[in-house]
Amino acid sequence: MTVKAQPRTHNGAIGSREGILERMGLPRPLLWGFVGLMLFMIGDGVETNILTPFLTAEHGFSIPMAGTLVTVYGIAVAIAAFLSASLSDLWGPRRVMFIGAGIWVAFEILFLAVALNASSVALIFIAYGLRGFGYPFFAYGFLVWISATANAKRLAVAIGWFYVAFSAGLPTLGALTATASLDLFGLDYYGTLWISLGLVVVGAAVALVGVKEKTGRGPLVANSDEVFKTLVFGFTLLRTNRKALMVMLTRTINSIPTYGMAIFFPALFTDQFGWSIGQFLILTTVIYAVNIPCNLFFGALGDRLGWSKTVTWFGAVLCAVSMLGLYVVPAFAISRGWESAYGLTLLVGAVFGVGLAGFVPLSAIAVSLAPKNPGAAMASYNLGIGAAVFAGPLLVALLYSVLGAAGMVYLFAILYLVAALMSHALRGTQPGFNGVPLPAAERLA
Repeated sequence: MTVKAQPRTHNGAIGSREGILERMGLPRPLLWGFVGLMLFMIGDGVETNILTPFLTAEHGFSIPMAGTLVTVYGIAVAIAAFLSASLSDLWGPRRVMFIGAGIWVAFEILFLAVALNASSVALIFIAYGLRGFGYPFFAYGFLVWISATANAKRLAVAIGWFYVAFSAGLPTLGALTATASLDLFGLDYYGTLWISLGLVVVGAAVALVGVKEKTGRGPLVANSDEVFKTLVFGFTLLRTNRKALMVMLTRTINSIPTYGMAIFFPALFTDQFGWSIGQFLILTTVIYAVNIPCNLFFGALGDRLGWSKTVTWFGAVLCAVSMLGLYVVPAFAISRGWESAYGLTLLVGAVFGVGLAGFVPLSAIAVSLAPKNPGAAMASYNLGIGAAVFAGPLLVALLYSVLGAAGMVYLFAILYLVAALMSHALRGTQPGFNGVPLPAAERLA
């Protein structure tokens, strides 16, 4: 496949405001896309930690059954995450984002207005499951847009800005919005879910109307008629490139606990620790509030220290340790009667948020494996993201009855150590680092 020539980011005598944004690594033409993405993901993130309590309390779901529902949803997310990158190559990222927003809104209305009111388990599974195709098309279509237009020398930082916007919404401000809706405004779970729909509509409108950049409005490859070849290129990369497979698996492990914890941590907080759902939502907010600025920091650090080294030590290893701490610290402190138990838990959560940000350079590694096909290269990475959405809840659905909360936490920590081994093996993928040459175009820039 041949890539269309992409517009270069100029560093000459241009407006001072644009220069400041470029030095920050934030692509100015996509600025409103970042704002819209954040609003969209706030709406998507509202339900993350309240869906299971809502379904168990008001619709008779068990924790494993709720985990199964989120697993079905996650399978759709995984498929859409993979396809979003290749379809962005074929159709252009903006069109993929538009399709994603339409899917999200249509099936959320079906879920809220019809399935829940009818208390139909089958319809709940169908509507919520199909809605899973929505946010990956929107969010990861925009990620491809960033990858195709950002300055290659600051790609990790630009992707860091993506995760700032993404994580600010899902689940940071999404959890905070849910807390405010429930505790400050007195809405119930159902009313709060309608708020999420409104935020998604506003976010989609801001991004799709506000971004005028031309590259993402059309196909990113010249031979966009070769649909099948483009779609399967990501699978081919996984089959033929061992490092692409490791990137996918590492990215899956990165987010497995995020989606797994949402299933059983609310019950852990209320039943074992004696805390409230609101306190769990505050923990989630702390984790990702700390994570947001660290996404930028580790993007920049990865460009200097090394992508692989940053992911290994500041991502996987730090997450393994802090993941254990999220269970061990409160359990120990409560057993000793410490009044500081919850505060210590929030502190460990902050460290966990730092560790999650350490994985940011992994996306730059993915692009470096197939720089002439940014969408297809990101397809394998996106598949890892989507796989986590169903793998986390699936592990809970299958193993929670056997392992319990403590066993699940230990399992997640072990997975992070496996990710550390794989990310360590991804050395030598960073252009201009450790003897790996920059592409000719970048050497001349």
